[in-house]
Amino acid sequence: MRGALQNISWLVVLILVVFLGFAPFVPEPHIWEKLKLLFAGELRAAVDVFDLVMHGAPFLLALAKLAEHKTRPTN
Repeated sequence: MRGALQNISWLVVLILVVFLGFAPFVPEPHIWEKLKLLFAGELRAAVDVFDLVMHGAPFLLALAKLAEHKTRPTN
């Protein structure tokens, strides 16, 4: 039986990381802006938290897929 993460192709994950994770590209990606706010202790507005979650989700998906791939038993 295949897990849910196995059903998502790496191509889809990479497209999500590039186009949702790093959007907008100019002047700087939202994920970078929100991470700076988080580490400065200034991430207070709900829209900023939502942006961090939305733009961070593809990276978490990629990490989860990588972890699943590394721990998958070989047959």
